[in-house]
Amino acid sequence: MLKLPSSPRGPSAPWPRREVDERSMNKAQEKKFRELLEAKRREIIRRAQQTLDEDMTLDANELPDEMDLASSEYLQSFTFRLRGREKVFLDKIQKAIERLESGKFGLCEECGDKISVKRLEARPETTLCIRCKEDQERVEKDFG
Repeated sequence: MLKLPSSPRGPSAPWPRREVDERSMNKAQEKKFRELLEAKRREIIRRAQQTLDEDMTLDANELPDEMDLASSEYLQSFTFRLRGREKVFLDKIQKAIERLESGKFGLCEECGDKISVKRLEARPETTLCIRCKEDQERVEKDFG
């Protein structure tokens, strides 16, 4: 009969767990990123609903003069542009959630390397590792 060595901590203590590679994604991290992405999605949807409920209507009768009306129209237009940007962000969040489900979350779409956990914590919707993102920004800067 083959006898397994006992744990270095004593016969009843379990073997110490192996350290997880900081670049690899474990289930707890996946759950954390899913919750973070879903919280961001809920917040964007909440703000969009608030815009629909509160900022959609502009009643000229409530504004005393043309300057107030123009100012309100400008603010309304600005708010709608912000919501348009949030729509793009919402799409990025949805794609990140889909990558989580497919097992591709945390992999750079450009080079295929793993995206660092620190970068994902800062921008969980990202699709590029920091090196590829810096290269992309450099090209954008050079070519305008």
